[in-house]
Amino acid sequence: MSIAEDRAAALTASQPSVARVDTRRSLPMVAWALDLGILCVVVATAALLRRAWDLFPQPDRESSVSTVGPLIIVGWLLLNLLFGAYSREDFGEGTAEFKRLLHASMYAAGLTGVGCYLSHHQLSRGFFVTVFALGVPAILIGRLALRKGVRSMRIKGMLGQRVIIAGGPAHVDEIAAVLSRERWLGYQVVGALTPATHHGRTTASGIPVLGNSEDPASAIGDADILFITGGAPHSAEELRQIVWDLEQHRVKLVVAPSVTDLAGDRVRVRPMAGLPLVHLEAPRWAHARGWAKRSFDVIGSTVLIAALSPLLLLAAMRIRRYDGGPVLFRQARIGRDGETFDCLKFRTMVTDAEARVVQLQADLGVEALLFKVKDDPRITGPGRWLRRFSIDELPQLFNVLRGDMSLVGPRPQVAAEVAMYNDAMRRRLHVRPGMTGLWQVSGRNDLSVEEAMRLDLYYVDNWSVAQDLAILARTAGAVLGARGAY
Repeated sequence: MSIAEDRAAALTASQPSVARVDTRRSLPMVAWALDLGILCVVVATAALLRRAWDLFPQPDRESSVSTVGPLIIVGWLLLNLLFGAYSREDFGEGTAEFKRLLHASMYAAGLTGVGCYLSHHQLSRGFFVTVFALGVPAILIGRLALRKGVRSMRIKGMLGQRVIIAGGPAHVDEIAAVLSRERWLGYQVVGALTPATHHGRTTASGIPVLGNSEDPASAIGDADILFITGGAPHSAEELRQIVWDLEQHRVKLVVAPSVTDLAGDRVRVRPMAGLPLVHLEAPRWAHARGWAKRSFDVIGSTVLIAALSPLLLLAAMRIRRYDGGPVLFRQARIGRDGETFDCLKFRTMVTDAEARVVQLQADLGVEALLFKVKDDPRITGPGRWLRRFSIDELPQLFNVLRGDMSLVGPRPQVAAEVAMYNDAMRRRLHVRPGMTGLWQVSGRNDLSVEEAMRLDLYYVDNWSVAQDLAILARTAGAVLGARGAY
């Protein structure tokens, strides 16, 4: 047995068992079966509702419905297939899958209407409207539910794919760190292939080296995917030879550039003269300073203040009744471009909480950014309830209204924490701080400092309206679940 085989066998023995499934083949088939079931239910429901609601009154056309209904189902599924809605490459990731489903659905509606018109087929209008009014959202919701189920299974170690990464040790560790962090992708790194100049048995992060990156076919074993990243002397001819060598192994080949934390819509791959060029769009933080985001903040904060006014009043009464102290806590925070502002919160601690910070840090041996303590002895009785559901943050809606903050953005920090920033972390100051952000919907205070900062930087560089809306939608679940709140 070769050294590479010995290392692969040892690694396999040390890894937790993972259900080996060819997800590229099985999941699209499951999606097709799900779509078929949804469309059958939708067509049957539309037929029943047409009779119950008597939409668009007209002569009885039950025979028309029973004839066209199955044709709509078959045609819709065929259009999904033609538009690539069951593509193995895009399934389960990004927005391309949903766009293709939506386009196929629109064509299905259009072709059904045009086909019935040209053939003089008297299709019930009520049935037609109901089928597509119910069918389009049902298809999209069904695919979203399937995606969430698949991601949950992958996090638990099922539907995984074994990955080997070829490249320089540092590049291997970078890619492996991303794949390990994003477990929902289902990629299990089982080893690395490094240049001959690297003589270690593992990379710095402990990934076993299985062989030489110049000859991956000899050490690929039973891996499902080979990631090729930077740091290895792969010329165009060598890469082409690797593709030829692997075609008999049924291994998927992925070229991973040494770039991380980029939103998919900032990346464009444009093959030119046989050369795949990767175009990277500039960071988008400047767009987060524009009128669109500011208008959304003003309208959103105004509506929320009006809607939540009873809750704001109740919280204020409980705080005042507890110890007679001030209702609001004002703390100087650093905002956009380093400007200082008074950040408003409902007071959740004793009145002399600030004076106790230094002693508490000394007792716990803590001196870092994002200083937070579980079971903080300074928190009052009402304060624990307010913090659990983030009600203490609601006065910041007034900060948003007057332009100090945004509904979504990086967490505002105090001057002492900002003074500890490095150059990368200072990019957080390009945009207004937010009431909620990626850190809050991804674990809140349970995250490490490094992970919280990474998420904030990702938000700043990849800002978009869609991302803001998604974060706001996820915030409700994070708050109600009280995950990471203390």
